[in-house]
Amino acid sequence: MNVNFFVTCIGDAIKSRMARDTVLLLEQLGCRVSFPEKQGCCGQPAINSGYINEAIPGMKNLITALEDNDYPIVSPAGSCTYAMKSYPGYLANEPEWAARAEKVAARMYDLTSFIVNTLGVVDVGARLQGKAVYHPSCSLFRKMGVKEEPLALLHHVQGLELLPFSHPETCCGFGGTFSVKMAEISGEMVKEKSVHLMEGQPDYLIGADVSCLLNIGGRLQREGRPVKVMHIAEVLMSR
Repeated sequence: MNVNFFVTCIGDAIKSRMARDTVLLLEQLGCRVSFPEKQGCCGQPAINSGYINEAIPGMKNLITALEDNDYPIVSPAGSCTYAMKSYPGYLANEPEWAARAEKVAARMYDLTSFIVNTLGVVDVGARLQGKAVYHPSCSLFRKMGVKEEPLALLHHVQGLELLPFSHPETCCGFGGTFSVKMAEISGEMVKEKSVHLMEGQPDYLIGADVSCLLNIGGRLQREGRPVKVMHIAEVLMSR
C-alpha cells in the first residue's frame, strides 16, 4: 500500500527517532512511504490559542501539499491528526477550500488506527522486556475515539507487561498552549498524573502523542524517576 507520511513539527525538529521509526515500521508492514516535501505545520498551536484566521494560510499550504496523490496520510500524533481533520469547519466560509480540506481530512489516520484498522495487523513482531504504562492522550481517545488500537498493539509486544493505574484517562495537563497560559494548573495536573503512573513502578512510559510524553517525561525527570519515555512507534520497532 502507498501512504503519505506527515512528520509533525515535533517529529521534524525534536524527536527524529520517532519519525524514523514510524517510517521504518510502515515499510516493515509492506507500505511504500511518500514524504510530501512541501508539508509544514498543521497550525495546531495557533488554533489551540484561538488564532484561527492566522492559522488558515498554513492550513491551505498543507492541504495543497497533500493533494499530489490520494494515498492515506499517516501521522504519529493524534493531536496533529485531529487538527487536520478539523480543517473543513475552520474553512467553512470558503466552500472550495472546505471541500478540498474534507478530502484531505478523510485520508488522515493516526499511526495506531491505521495499522490495526486499515492494515489489519496487531502483532508487528516487537520485543521489549519490562513493565510499562500507557498514557492515552486526550486528542487520540477523546477527540478521535482511538482507544483500543494502541493497547492491542502493545499487548502483542513480547516481554512487555502493561500495568493498570488509577484514572488513566485523566489529562496530563499539557493541552498545547494551556501549559503556558495556565502553568500552575498544568503543573498540578501533571504532578497528579505522574503519581498515578508510578503506582506500579514501571520501567517504561509509552504514549502515542509526543507532546504529552514531553510534558509527563519532564515531570518524571524532575522527580528523579528512572522511567524510559517512549513513543509507541519506538516500542513497535524494538527487537
